[in-house]
Amino acid sequence: MQTTVRREISLAGMGLHSGRPARLVLRPSDAGGIRFHRVDITDRDNMIPARYDLVNDTTLCTRLTNEAGASVSTVEHLMAALAGLGVTHVDIDIDGPEVPIMDGSSYRFVKAILKTGLRPIDRPVRALRVLKTVRYEDGPIVAELSPAESFSIDFDIDFEDAAIGHQSRQLSMHNGTFVHELSDCRTFARRSEVEALQANGLGLGGSLDNAVIVDGDEVLNPGGFRRADECVRHKMLDAVGDLALAGAPIIGAYKGVRAGHGPTNKLLRKLFATPGACEFVYLDRDAEHTLPGAGVNPADLPHAV
Repeated sequence: MQTTVRREISLAGMGLHSGRPARLVLRPSDAGGIRFHRVDITDRDNMIPARYDLVNDTTLCTRLTNEAGASVSTVEHLMAALAGLGVTHVDIDIDGPEVPIMDGSSYRFVKAILKTGLRPIDRPVRALRVLKTVRYEDGPIVAELSPAESFSIDFDIDFEDAAIGHQSRQLSMHNGTFVHELSDCRTFARRSEVEALQANGLGLGGSLDNAVIVDGDEVLNPGGFRRADECVRHKMLDAVGDLALAGAPIIGAYKGVRAGHGPTNKLLRKLFATPGACEFVYLDRDAEHTLPGAGVNPADLPHAV
């Protein structure tokens, strides 16, 4: 069964890259999928559907831009929360160009949505089934989708900083796994990268309150990591959000090696461009129970945040 939020949800925070405050409101919707509405733009089309083919920048985050030039960036953590909770339709009013970073994870989005609750829409879920293995490669970077009975993620990262190092994890994403295994895992960066970005007028809203900052073998945040492998888990969180731009829950296995927003988007484009690689299907109730949001409740939220 498809779902939307039960009532309006208001959230506010700072943009990670713009350093500007923004407010967003999630509004119930019975159709149209997930759409961003730039309420501060009034001179042209300000509705931006959450679709992979509208991604036009993945340099530091995922940015969507419609044909009229209206854009919204850093959508990945909110998209991950919606996908992880099984939200199929929602309109998102936002008064600026960037979704608030919150604490650098999806936790606050997930918590607010679970507190408000979801409203069922009496229509079967439309899903995207992967039929052929499709792979994007760029040197050591790999992003791949292959046929499977349910959605899973296998991710591998390797950083020279000893605080991160080599990390890998594989998760089946059914029945609330996103909420209790990934939703609290924050974005991360090297101290030198943050300093370079801010010197060039980027990452202006970044701080230890919304990102994990590492310097060699040291984690600069008080309290350190929330989980020993928080970095690879955050990469998995990003993948959930970027894959949600396919426009439907994915039935297939995703594998990422040193991948990020760009490779995942290029993978989706290749998937849809490859004849016979995927198909849209409507799920019966048994199949719906394998989706990420099935059976999720507030008790699934991590309690360490």
